[in-house]
Amino acid sequence: MGEGGAGTPGNGDSDWLDRAASWFDERLGLSHQFLRPAPRYSINPFYWLGALAVVAFVIQAVTGMMMLLYYIPTTSEAYLSTQFIFQNVSYGAFLETVHLYTAYAMIMLAFMHMMRGFFVSAHKKPRELMWLVGMGMGFVTLGFGFTGYLLPWTVISKSGTDVGLGMIDALPQPLSSFLSFLVVGAGGGAAELLRFFDLHVLVLPAALLTLLVVKMYLLETHGVSEPVTGAVPVPKEKARLIPIFPDVSLYLFELAALFGSAMLLISALFPVELPPQYTPQLASQFVAQPDWYFLWIYQILKISAFEKAGITVAMSAVTLIFASLILLPFIDRGRSRRIASRMKFFTLGAIFVSEIVALSIWGLLTPGRMIPNEQAVLVLGGTALIVGAASVVAHRLVFRGLTRLMGAPPRPKAPAAPLHSAHVWTAGSFILLLSVGTLAFGSLINGATALALGGVTTSAIASLTPPLAVFLAALVGTAYLLYRLDLGSGMIRRRVKAFERGWKE
Repeated sequence: MGEGGAGTPGNGDSDWLDRAASWFDERLGLSHQFLRPAPRYSINPFYWLGALAVVAFVIQAVTGMMMLLYYIPTTSEAYLSTQFIFQNVSYGAFLETVHLYTAYAMIMLAFMHMMRGFFVSAHKKPRELMWLVGMGMGFVTLGFGFTGYLLPWTVISKSGTDVGLGMIDALPQPLSSFLSFLVVGAGGGAAELLRFFDLHVLVLPAALLTLLVVKMYLLETHGVSEPVTGAVPVPKEKARLIPIFPDVSLYLFELAALFGSAMLLISALFPVELPPQYTPQLASQFVAQPDWYFLWIYQILKISAFEKAGITVAMSAVTLIFASLILLPFIDRGRSRRIASRMKFFTLGAIFVSEIVALSIWGLLTPGRMIPNEQAVLVLGGTALIVGAASVVAHRLVFRGLTRLMGAPPRPKAPAAPLHSAHVWTAGSFILLLSVGTLAFGSLINGATALALGGVTTSAIASLTPPLAVFLAALVGTAYLLYRLDLGSGMIRRRVKAFERGWKE
């Protein structure tokens, strides 16, 4: 009996260790293969929003390193060196514009990636750790925007950064003290600028790359999440799989080329201008606001009720929202991923997005003005009421109808070829590229005619560069899209196999 009693705890300890090892193996993929093939349904741009954010980061890194050749991180030289890039460096204004717009695109793509994961329940078992790592990457992305905003040392960037630092001071303790020490350091304009520079070019890139490696490892472990359409998701082992190379790799290269071309085209059409240099006298005449991705938080702080209750109360509420997003895998623990079964979380997510949009637009329209309580109740409460009512109506009219249809026995019908969303995306992109390429080709013809009539000059050659770049990008993109269409029909594989058989014979 003594031996049996002594053996029981040992078995219990062994079972506990086995369960712990199984939990970590299921989530970390310690025994899984690498470079696994991807399911066919993942050939969809909405599955790769995070990858596009990484592409934006790469563009940021390249343009940032080019600007580092001229930028000097001191309060006396920061603005002058930025002005030198705008005025004296070849295509310097274009370089600054690309860097700014890709920063905005990176933040927007990270937000879209997070909210898509929220709505399709990508945070559920066994992807809890992927969600936590992704949230960390999202905060690092916001840190990039916040620290880089100050570096030009303009009146807009310095005043907006001061507002952001005030928001950090109002955060609950000890979070406020830690972030203030991390961001500001010893205090003073010179120390603040140098600390922001170090964070922007050294600390945050290292943190993002580290988290990216972990995220890619976990993605290889679990693969992309199954689609949530109201029907029972197709298991990965039964889904049509395509190899990482060349199929998925070429598709990602296609998306990256289209995104990069769009960023270059937008930057060429809408160049930014350098605002005036920061001085305390000029800043006193300027209405300070943070950049657009923090504007919704600042608009909450402008509500009259928080002026009496204290800004710390408002920032505590904002902190609670972010904490809820971080801990979402441990809050939304239901097994079902169908939207119809998660209407509570779906409605909360829709209200969250709608409130952010409403607050941001409202902040742009009311700079520097306090918000009366009745207006805040009307705008915020009205937005929540409208979105909540729309969610209830959608649940009753759409999702319940889909549930009944999915539960009913299927009617026999003639088999038809499925229309994949990837085909629609490829066809639409093909038409868009043809249109852009046609416009660029027309601009090339006009520029070549002007060059022939007016003679060869530096300005004439420079005017041909943007349409030539757009035309070449459209040409390359069209070739890859034709490849995708041909790949979907299987013709390329059959030709390659026939060539291999002929070569061996």
